Amino acid sequence: MNHAEPIRMFLCGDVMTGRGIDQVLPNPGDPTLYESYVGDAREYAQLAEIAHGPIPRPVSFDYIWGDALVEMDPARTDVRIINLETAVTESDHFCPGKPVLYRMHPRNIGCLTAAHISCCALANNHLLDWGEEGLQETLRTLDAAGIAHAGAGRDASEAGRAAALDVAGKGRALVFSLGSPTSGVPQEWAATGDRPGVDLLGDLSEETARRVATRMLKGERPGDVIVASIHWGGNWGYHVPDEQINFAHRLIDEGVSIVHGHSSHHVKAMEVYRERLILYGCGDFLNDYEGISGYEQFRGDLTLMYLVDVDPRQGRLLKARLVPMRVRRFRLNRASAEDSQWLCELLNRLGSPFNTRAQLENDHSLTLQWQ
Repeated sequence: MNHAEPIRMFLCGDVMTGRGIDQVLPNPGDPTLYESYVGDAREYAQLAEIAHGPIPRPVSFDYIWGDALVEMDPARTDVRIINLETAVTESDHFCPGKPVLYRMHPRNIGCLTAAHISCCALANNHLLDWGEEGLQETLRTLDAAGIAHAGAGRDASEAGRAAALDVAGKGRALVFSLGSPTSGVPQEWAATGDRPGVDLLGDLSEETARRVATRMLKGERPGDVIVASIHWGGNWGYHVPDEQINFAHRLIDEGVSIVHGHSSHHVKAMEVYRERLILYGCGDFLNDYEGISGYEQFRGDLTLMYLVDVDPRQGRLLKARLVPMRVRRFRLNRASAEDSQWLCELLNRLGSPFNTRAQLENDHSLTLQWQ
């Protein structure tokens, strides 16, 4: 592969199509919730309507993606990777004591195929909300839909396996999904030799990073872009802990191409370390939080599409285009010029310690710049 074309990737943060969003899709599941705040998932849709106007019901499977569909079209992107933060199940065996529970009806899987999603990262703090039965049904549903997945499985071996995404004439993207207890993933959800679960990190130490990277690179071949998709950290706040920075750096030192971090409900800083991309927090991409007040200063309604070109020969970042989006009525819409400017200024402030900047373009998208 002397002259390899770049692999073009779409990355985003948490896609939470369960609960309220599930209720407006064509095949809503049982709306019963076991939360102290809300007992019926339909209330989340009603809250969004009170805030921003009526939502047609049922919506089409492609409705929720709105303006994002043009940007992530298969003709423009080779692979599309999301963090799927919901169980896809009809299971009623909820996780007792857990305050927030997400599930989407399996017959609503069309909302992912409508966007041609290539791969779902699953090692997060909502995948087992509906128990092992919910996990198993999620895996079966994704398999039946032809959507690759990583980070969860019927045992530790399957949970730790990469999703291999072939890109004709270019190479492969190998996606690994890892969960950290710092994001609220319960320790008992860790997959073992004889128990289903997620690929859970014991800690974020340098030793763990080296061990994980060794596993990721074990089957590497020329033309592979290795993506470490990590669910880590709390929901709110811009601070990036040193342990996350050190962990991401060590993964890249060992040969990982991209660190795709998520869990925060809002966009966080980016870094280009040794010419490789680190996203410390992508923010929620789709959720049902519109009618919920609190934390408005973080602008959780604004999110980014991360469209990146990577050299498959070396894993180097060649270009990153960031498209600001705003969720309204459970639909992704291109952000206004004012909101795009706000995100640009935020990224420049957060990126200063990492020597990254965002340049606002005429179409209100952003171009990542780095030293």
